[in-house]
Amino acid sequence: MSRIIGVKLQEWGKVFYYDAQQIELINQDQIIVETDEGLGLGTVRMLHAEQVNNQQKDRLKKVIRKANEEDLMQQERNKEKENTAFTYCREKIARLHLNMKLVNVDYLFDGSKATFYFTAEERVDFRELVKDLASYFHTRIELRQVGVRDEARIKGGIGPCGRRLCCSTWIDNFEPVSVKMAKVQKLSLNPANISGMCGRLMCCLAYEYQNYVSGEMKRAAAAKAKEKEEKKLEINEPVEPLKRPEPKPERKKEGQKKGTRKGQQRAKEGSPKKGRRDWKRYKQKKGKKEEGKKD
Repeated sequence: MSRIIGVKLQEWGKVFYYDAQQIELINQDQIIVETDEGLGLGTVRMLHAEQVNNQQKDRLKKVIRKANEEDLMQQERNKEKENTAFTYCREKIARLHLNMKLVNVDYLFDGSKATFYFTAEERVDFRELVKDLASYFHTRIELRQVGVRDEARIKGGIGPCGRRLCCSTWIDNFEPVSVKMAKVQKLSLNPANISGMCGRLMCCLAYEYQNYVSGEMKRAAAAKAKEKEEKKLEINEPVEPLKRPEPKPERKKEGQKKGTRKGQQRAKEGSPKKGRRDWKRYKQKKGKKEEGKKD
């Protein structure tokens, strides 16, 4: 029965999964494993890896053996080579005036290849540098450009929390981080407070972001439910019928005249209240009637 374990080939590298077969291992054991480029020396970090599905199990490479004293001595020799290569390459970069920053050098376990990690803001023509390194170290040379986050992962350090950087200890893949995450958590938006050693937003801003989002959603749902309950209470409350105000009796002021002279005359004659033109017509008709009676 196969047993899946997690192994780190570099202290700052990702966790790779291997088939331990029947070899008895404990955490932090150093072992020899198969890699795409030959043998490699790694450290056991997970004894029971459950993240691997059945399809991936068939493709897993196997653990060859535990590392012995000769393997550990070979690893120490490789570290000395890495230090020498780092110093030589940095001096060569300065002589060639290349706009690049050397970060780390990594040798394969058997010493057949050396990988130089560097950062650069622009594209760099390092063909002459590769020729010099290959002629000096007599091995395969690879120059690999990395980002500022990978630089912080390789170099390591202490974060503002007082612990080792997450990217150099347990984070395998970088997740996107935005200022919105800091706003939702009501943190200070001062770049000095929310930026890591790499100069980018700290990865830990994403750890509790979902909890804050779900909390806000719950608070919003509770507020809506409270509003609905308040509206129901307002609807169910008895409403008193509106009372119409009683009409006030008209009071005549003392000394108030009933009307003008023309109005009094019209009232005597029994003519309706009309405008000036109607009044003239009314007078003309009345005069004609009186003339007819006289005749």
